Amino acid sequence: MTRPTEAIRGGRVLVADDQPDVLHSLRLLIKRLGLEVETVSTPDAALERVRDGVDLVLMDLNYTRDTTSGQEGLDLLSRIREIDARLPVVVMTAWSTIDLAVEAVRRGARDFVPKPWENDRVAAIIRTHIELRQALRTVDRQVEAQKGQLEALLAGTPAMQQVLGLIDRVAPSDANVLITGENGTGKGVVARRLHAASARSSKPLVTVDMGALSENLIESELFGHVRGAFTDARADREGRFEVADGGTLFLDEIGNLPLPQQSKLLRVLETGEFERVGASKTRKVDVRVLAATNADLEKEAAAGRFRQDLRYRLNTIEIRLPPLRERPEDIPLLAAHFLARHARKHRREIADLTEAAIDALAAHAWPGNVRELSHVIERGVLMARGTSVTADDLGLVRAAPPAINTRVDDPSEDLDLERAEKQLIAKALARYDGNALLAAQALGLSRSAFYRRAKTFGL
Repeated sequence: MTRPTEAIRGGRVLVADDQPDVLHSLRLLIKRLGLEVETVSTPDAALERVRDGVDLVLMDLNYTRDTTSGQEGLDLLSRIREIDARLPVVVMTAWSTIDLAVEAVRRGARDFVPKPWENDRVAAIIRTHIELRQALRTVDRQVEAQKGQLEALLAGTPAMQQVLGLIDRVAPSDANVLITGENGTGKGVVARRLHAASARSSKPLVTVDMGALSENLIESELFGHVRGAFTDARADREGRFEVADGGTLFLDEIGNLPLPQQSKLLRVLETGEFERVGASKTRKVDVRVLAATNADLEKEAAAGRFRQDLRYRLNTIEIRLPPLRERPEDIPLLAAHFLARHARKHRREIADLTEAAIDALAAHAWPGNVRELSHVIERGVLMARGTSVTADDLGLVRAAPPAINTRVDDPSEDLDLERAEKQLIAKALARYDGNALLAAQALGLSRSAFYRRAKTFGL
């Protein structure tokens, strides 16, 4: 059992009791734990301190107005819960009965201590609930930090307002969500927002980029493997589903999942069950799946490249992100957000964008969407000579690029290799309506090689 002299880092405890000797004893005990302690003798005083902010309440159930029934303390417990439903409350009374303990727990008490108490037990209870309170606050800070990262979804256009409203409605559920949209529109940002606002936010958010995996590694990556399952399997390994157990698994570029693995993904979505590669033991997980793609899965299913039943499982809810060219009114808002972020990141005293810079942003086509906008603003922050980012600092091409001539013997082509490759990839994506798999095949590239190049160029 925990020793009462063992210190806890931080925390403020409120003790409410109408007996001075009880208050004195508990004050000494709690101070030895390294915690701040306040004592009060009436329910009204306790409520006042709770409103000021404490981390745990240790309270009697009987006061001078009613010394036996515990009703006065139960009423106080209910009022505390109205102020802060997550505040841990431990109740104590000399008139302890099972019925009273059950009622206190029913009203939200975290534990019940009879008088006279054992110091070690009280110390252990306080320690447990203070540490839990601190852990919950850490989670809250992480969620707020995640929300800060999600500010790129700030929007004024009706289309994006609808997207944000849908995210807020869907996030608290366990429904599978399919996030669709062109590359760079913020599908990963939406996934992080859905996880951060869900009941699973304290558990892992695990991301798998399906486009970056070779076909022979996908099954092992998702479901794990046992030693000896294949040549390089030198030890047992957990898959991403196991790592995400209790949390959220984000499958990015789900349209690139080969057909043989699609049936196995469908099974785990339906039953939560799977086997590691090379194993016969069936494992079970509780995972919420979010998926994203820039492909039209309905067309892919019609062409026989994607299972229709898997598509239905993945898109219980579909969230479509509009490309930046369809929401030009949001460009100044997003630019200001990225300006502040990148100025902090690079420790630059940059205040704003010039009017000409804003005009240049508005005139640009944004084939790379919000991701491209972020990169352009970051370049501007780095290149700025003063406190404002100018149009020249942004480095945007003012005129539309010339049509691509893929003939290698054309002497009029004024492109370096990197720029030519970027334009060829962009042209292939446009030709196949954003379908990365078809674009990769047209260019003679493997899926993973195509994605590496596309990400390098912000496409």
